[in-house]
Amino acid sequence: MLPLPEHSIELTIERLGQLGEGVASWQGRTVFIPGAFPGDTVRVHLEHQGRVLRGLLRQVVEAGPARRPARCPVAGECGGCDWLELDEAAQRTAKQEIVLSTLEHLGHLSRESFTVRPLLVAPRDWGYRRRAVLHFAGKSALGYFGRRSHERIPVAECGALTPVLAALPGKLAPLLKPLAKDAEEVLLLAEGDAAAFAVNLTGPVTARHLEATEGAVRALRLEGAVLVPKEGSPRVVGRPSLRSFSPLRPEVPMFLRPDAFAQAHAEANVGLVASAVQELAAREGDHVLELYSGNGNFTFPVAGCAASVLGVETSPVGVEAAQRSAREGGVGNVRFVQGDARKVCDGLVSEGRRFDLCLADPPRTGAAGIAGWMTALGVRRVVYVACDPASLARDAAGLVAAGYRPVALQVVDMFPQTHHVEAVMSFER
Repeated sequence: MLPLPEHSIELTIERLGQLGEGVASWQGRTVFIPGAFPGDTVRVHLEHQGRVLRGLLRQVVEAGPARRPARCPVAGECGGCDWLELDEAAQRTAKQEIVLSTLEHLGHLSRESFTVRPLLVAPRDWGYRRRAVLHFAGKSALGYFGRRSHERIPVAECGALTPVLAALPGKLAPLLKPLAKDAEEVLLLAEGDAAAFAVNLTGPVTARHLEATEGAVRALRLEGAVLVPKEGSPRVVGRPSLRSFSPLRPEVPMFLRPDAFAQAHAEANVGLVASAVQELAAREGDHVLELYSGNGNFTFPVAGCAASVLGVETSPVGVEAAQRSAREGGVGNVRFVQGDARKVCDGLVSEGRRFDLCLADPPRTGAAGIAGWMTALGVRRVVYVACDPASLARDAAGLVAAGYRPVALQVVDMFPQTHHVEAVMSFER
């Protein structure tokens, strides 16, 4: 292993990496530098992290053309908005390129082999987040993990959150002090002017936990809360299910709970769903399989065009919310199955089931095995919604190897001020 200099060195940032870091070169090796942006001249201390060479940012000697002052006092420490000091135009260009280059380098898919649609810009780039994951930083403060670390950065107010949530970390933390030593994380959720929270606990729910949670809900006039024990059923306080409506189908109610997944950017989610529905191109006679269906975010818009939709979801909270939406919205051509996607798909294959189309919205780890399921179930068109470019590239390569050709890619800027990005990609057999 090449010995590293003990003193800091000066480097120039060439581009942004897949995880949002600045990328520079030193003696023929690639160096990843969190907090650095293209065109920056920086002083860094080099260190090995496994096979990767990282630079700890010590000083920005000369700012690149896209660097700007941060609008948050903890921007340099907090890991939440890692691109807050990069202007929006540069963020959008980088996100499109990161997804395309990851598909090329990891998935071995040439960008010329499919249609690349213009990036879908988020309607709001600040004050948009309706979800947040916080951790106790001491006994009476909540905060985010630090940049590239599990150090906890206390935050009393967060401008990245929607107005109803922005000041909630500082107000909620002292009220939840009795839960501090037993809380793994605190999850905030808003829908319009309504807010709720959940606490994931490291053990069982106690009377002390319930008393503090009920007091916080009353004091802050929140809709409700959920206490989620390590084992056993969640304990609900008040009414933490927040009522919304289905994207593209406002006549169908949707229900969000802080202990279940929901897209963080409500307005950008409408564009994401519209893009997925357009790429799926369901017709009246089509039977659709939806994997990782959550609370029905994509289900009901797709059901409006198709003969039927079968949604598969592991979360009982998500399935319960989706079934409630179907009942109250009078949607009769959808059905939901709670279970692991792999086990459910294997069961469908063994039953000889066939589907015309599939929409998959897997977690960050991707949908390993999806190519085999699609082939066995006779699916002619697949739409894959990805929140991780590397997982998309891996699963896209599998689909291509199984005989599906890539059709189109739509990158969606769901998470402004961060390197995180959403993408919708379609494939045809």
